[in-house]
Amino acid sequence: MRNILLFKTLATFACLFAICTAATADTDKPIDVSQLPAAAQTMLNTYFKNKEVAVAKVESGVFEKSYDVIFTNGDKVEFNKKGEWTEVRCKQSQVPSDLVPAKIKTYVEKNYSGKRIIGIEKEDRGEYEVKLSNGLELTFNKKYELIDIDD
Repeated sequence: MRNILLFKTLATFACLFAICTAATADTDKPIDVSQLPAAAQTMLNTYFKNKEVAVAKVESGVFEKSYDVIFTNGDKVEFNKKGEWTEVRCKQSQVPSDLVPAKIKTYVEKNYSGKRIIGIEKEDRGEYEVKLSNGLELTFNKKYELIDIDD
């Protein structure tokens, strides 16, 4: 009987936690660019200073916080809670060359001459996903070695 009561109590708390989590998860809120972390503002001023921001927003989840900046031309930069970029997508242009690690840049220039890098994403485990203008997605490991190609 005691085990059943304990189980019911734990189940009730688990349900309440799930409901509270669902209610507060993934809330997007528009913010001013000046409200971004300093590192994000520096990155934008360095690589995207001539682009007009359409919207900046903070995305707050239960355990995470992130920031998105979308430009009027459709380009987008995502940042983690510290303001470090995690993804750059360029619809009308290409990812600024200095954001791409040198070994990845060299690999793309050598093997996909004439193709632009239009997207790059830093994964938590140190991998990079790179999207090229021909639609290919290249995945590199922590050592910047190619480990996968998707089309």
